[in-house]
Amino acid sequence: MQKTTVASWTVSATRHIDYEILESPNLLDPENPDLAALPYGSQGGGRRLVVIDEAVQGIFGDRIRGYFAARNKDMDYLTLPGGDEHKTLDQVVHVASRLNEIGTRRAGTPPIAIGGGVVQDVVGMAAGLYRRGIPYVRVPTTLLGQIDGSVSAKNGVNFEGHRNRLGTFAPPPRTLIDRTLIATLPRRQISSGMGEIIKMALIKDARLFDLLEAYGPDLLTERLQDTGIRTSAEKPGQECMHRAIAGMAEELQKNLWETDLRRIVDYGHTFSPAVEMRALPEILHGEAVAMGCVFGAVLSARRGILRYGQLERIIKTVRSIGLEPSHPLFGDPEILNDALSETVRHRDNHQHITLLRDVGITTFVDDLTTQEVAGAAATMVSILNGKSPLPDVELELPSNE
Repeated sequence: MQKTTVASWTVSATRHIDYEILESPNLLDPENPDLAALPYGSQGGGRRLVVIDEAVQGIFGDRIRGYFAARNKDMDYLTLPGGDEHKTLDQVVHVASRLNEIGTRRAGTPPIAIGGGVVQDVVGMAAGLYRRGIPYVRVPTTLLGQIDGSVSAKNGVNFEGHRNRLGTFAPPPRTLIDRTLIATLPRRQISSGMGEIIKMALIKDARLFDLLEAYGPDLLTERLQDTGIRTSAEKPGQECMHRAIAGMAEELQKNLWETDLRRIVDYGHTFSPAVEMRALPEILHGEAVAMGCVFGAVLSARRGILRYGQLERIIKTVRSIGLEPSHPLFGDPEILNDALSETVRHRDNHQHITLLRDVGITTFVDDLTTQEVAGAAATMVSILNGKSPLPDVELELPSNE
């Protein structure tokens, strides 16, 4: 039988992506044009939507409205609740409906998201879906949002008990960071954000870890504002933020669409999502990440690739910035091994687990066993109970050099 010829076409296309993370102090001062400016310097007209986190509305709502009124901008306002329990598809649809109501255009009327990570994700996902994608502007008002979410190209919502199970890659063309906006945050929110900072320190920046170790309690008390009595050259709050943002940007830029699933920025995020989702709303995201970082360090030490002295140093620094290094759920091998199985599904049938060889030095493993996870869980119980993580007989560990 003669084979029938079938036509075939291949489409090859490249999309160049540029997006800006701009530090803009005193962002809500009407004399500062950044908040009202359109991305890419484009010209536009028409009403724009400003989505504000409920907590931010209570603190900065009047100033935000006053800013746009002073600059004669036509804006519409929507207030959304924060908290991961509100990170849902229903909220995305709610934002999209308001975009429809005010006649949001394809390009000239980008919405602005002002708030924490939940509002940023919800608005980002709505923008990524609306008219198959419109530009938007991020203004993160939490430490976590400023040093982590500000760089990310991803957004998503929780679905059927899974964190960020639905989402898109839709980076906004502009993110505006004003460190003074976090000065009013509760102490716990600052600690949570510092969970992501310590992650960046552990995976690639020993200098950043040194800053956290040396200044941790002051950074927490001062909300990274550098208000203490220091020389003009000592601005650890600013340096911590700059190093964390720069480190994340460097990692994401080379693998923005996650075509390579071996990502050191996933450190601390392999087991923590399962714990976080089961504990909601008890545990904040950065708190779970910090525990995940400690768990990764425990796995590393038990494997003999990280010195136990370094593990103890990590635990001490985590505690110094107001975070707990462990939780009862991190002592449950069944939950943690289920998380490992989910990770394998997410990473295309590979573990790609990031472990530590030293502070700032990582390695990947793909052969973690359920027994190892159970052993590390037992160590996390010891840490939770205030005991040393050292084994009964310390291993003779190889040099990291």
